[in-house]
Amino acid sequence: MKIVVYGLSVTSSWGNGHATTYRSLLRALARRGHDITFIEKDVPWYRDHRDMPHPEFCKVELYSDWATEEARLLRFAADADAVVVGSYFPDAILASGALLDRAKAPVMFYDIDTPVTMAGLRNAGRTEYLDASMIPHYAAYLSFTSGPTLTELVESFGARRAVALFCSVDPELYQQTTPREAFRSEMSYLGTYAADRQEKLMTLLNCPAQRMSDRAFLVAGPQYPADVAWAKSVQRLDHVAPADHPAFYSSSRFTLNLTRADMVAAGYSPSVRLFEASACGAAIVSDAWAGLKEFLTPGEEILVVEDASDVVRILSGLSEEERSKLGERARTRVLAEHTSEHRAREFEAIVAAC
Repeated sequence: MKIVVYGLSVTSSWGNGHATTYRSLLRALARRGHDITFIEKDVPWYRDHRDMPHPEFCKVELYSDWATEEARLLRFAADADAVVVGSYFPDAILASGALLDRAKAPVMFYDIDTPVTMAGLRNAGRTEYLDASMIPHYAAYLSFTSGPTLTELVESFGARRAVALFCSVDPELYQQTTPREAFRSEMSYLGTYAADRQEKLMTLLNCPAQRMSDRAFLVAGPQYPADVAWAKSVQRLDHVAPADHPAFYSSSRFTLNLTRADMVAAGYSPSVRLFEASACGAAIVSDAWAGLKEFLTPGEEILVVEDASDVVRILSGLSEEERSKLGERARTRVLAEHTSEHRAREFEAIVAAC
C-alpha cells in the first residue's frame, strides 16, 4: 500500500509530540511492507533541531510555500492507496480542500490533538488546521481521543466514521536500559512547557522537591519561562532527544505524567509519553482523568495523585519491590495493547473499511 502523510513533522521532535507518534506508526507500517511519503513544511524551528532528517522508514518531502508548490505536493497523492492529513499541519485546510477534491484514495484526518481541536470546533467551527465543514468529507476521522468524543464527531459534526487511533510505542526502541548518571533522580518529568499544565507540575513535582530537598528531581523539555521558581533540588534540561528517552525513564525512581486541560476535560486521551515510560518499566505517578483505567489500572499499573502530599507519601513510602512491580505491570499491559505494531494493524483495518 502506498501511503502519503501531510503532517506537522517527522524529522524533528523538538517542542512537539507529533514526530515520535508518526515515527512509531510509520516505522511499523514500513516493516509491514508499505511505501510511505511524508510531506512536511520546512520551518526554521524544526530545521534547526532535526534529530531524524532522513528516516529510514519513509521518504520525506520538504516544502516552503504551499501556494507555489501545491501541484508538486499533490502529485505524491495521485496514485496513493491512502492519504492522511494531520492536525497542526501548517497548510492542512488548503491541503484537505485540494485532496478531497482530487485524490482517488481515501483521505483521512489524523487528529493528534483531538481535545484541542474539539474546543475550537465547538467555539468557532474551525481551528487553524481544520474546518468543521470538511469533516463529513473525510473517509475517516482518526482520533487520539476515544469515549464520548467519537460520538460527538459523528452526531454533531457529521463524521462518516470516527475511530480511535491512539499513539503507540515501538518496543524495539523503548525498553528498560542502564541508568545514566545525568538523568538520575527521585522523580522526573519530560514534557514541553504548557501554561495549562504548569500549575500541576509545580504542585506535583516542585512542591515535593521543596519538601524533600535531600533528593534530586528532574524536569526536561523546552520553552519553560526563565522566571519559573524551581526548588533548589530540581534540575532542568532543555531537551532530551528521543534516542535518550529510555535512559531518561530508566534512571529515575518515579516519573510524572501530566495531562493538559483539554485532554482532562475530554478524557480517554493517553499521551505518547505514558506509553513510552511504561515500555521502559518506569513507575508512573499521574494526575487523574476520565478513561485512564482503560489504558493503565490505577493502583496496580500506575499511581494517581491529587496533591503534593500524595506524591511525598509515595516517594517516601513505596518499597523498591513494590515500585519495580508497578513498572513491570505497566510494561506488560502496554506491550500487550499499545505497540506500534498494534497501531499499524489498526490503520490497515481502517483503510480497508473505507
